[in-house]
Amino acid sequence: MNLETVKFELNEGVAILTLNRPEALNSLSMQLLKDLRATLSMTAEARARAAILTGTGRAFCAGGDLREMQAIAEQTGNIGAFFEEPLAAFHGCVQTIREMPIPFVSAVNGVCAGAGTNFALCCDIVLAAQSASFNEGFVKIGLTPDCGGTYFLPRVVGEKIAAELLMTGDAVTAERAEKLGMINRVVADEDLQSEALKFAARLAKMPTAAIGRIKQMLGATMKNDLSAQLKLEHAAQIESGKSNDFKEGVRAFFEKRQPEFTGD
Repeated sequence: MNLETVKFELNEGVAILTLNRPEALNSLSMQLLKDLRATLSMTAEARARAAILTGTGRAFCAGGDLREMQAIAEQTGNIGAFFEEPLAAFHGCVQTIREMPIPFVSAVNGVCAGAGTNFALCCDIVLAAQSASFNEGFVKIGLTPDCGGTYFLPRVVGEKIAAELLMTGDAVTAERAEKLGMINRVVADEDLQSEALKFAARLAKMPTAAIGRIKQMLGATMKNDLSAQLKLEHAAQIESGKSNDFKEGVRAFFEKRQPEFTGD
């Protein structure tokens, strides 16, 4: 498949999806939407056991492509045209990342703005270069957030800090983002890609079917009461207990060796 704006690589079970519009700070265009959807499908088809989402150049993603939004509005005569089907499709990509039963690691390599911030936050683990910055800058151009900003941000930083960041659009350094709990850790710029690959490779060697169930349970915990969450944990553990990985984990425990998980 000819991918123009997203690069796809498979490295020992880890799918690496790299937003590749450096001249436009990897802003979200219609072509990028098409390519991102394709690479998410390729990730599933390759049976990857973990994935990395990152960007080329000096940005992870600068959010929506305002120039393309204007062009679509002029062509259609409808200023809201970009916010209808195209935005719904980007939301579909966010939903796919959340629903895929493998861990996603975002490696934030620079500017991360608007929808770019929310694409980073929708991943399970977020690593950021020291030079990275995050902002929910929608309000600065009179917009409200998209791509899950009002869902993910309050869950990781709390309602009050989320209100501040969403209502002001202020930028947050990588160091502050780590302190706020927005991201998992900050690494040196030159080490970001290697650290992300190391982290994803570690996850890929773990019992990834169990990790997929953990991801599902974490997604449900905010809407479930304790009783419902316990039922979900019960059902998930029964499924995990039937797996070959559980059998291997128990054998390895008694044989005092490292388990060799296959994701089955």
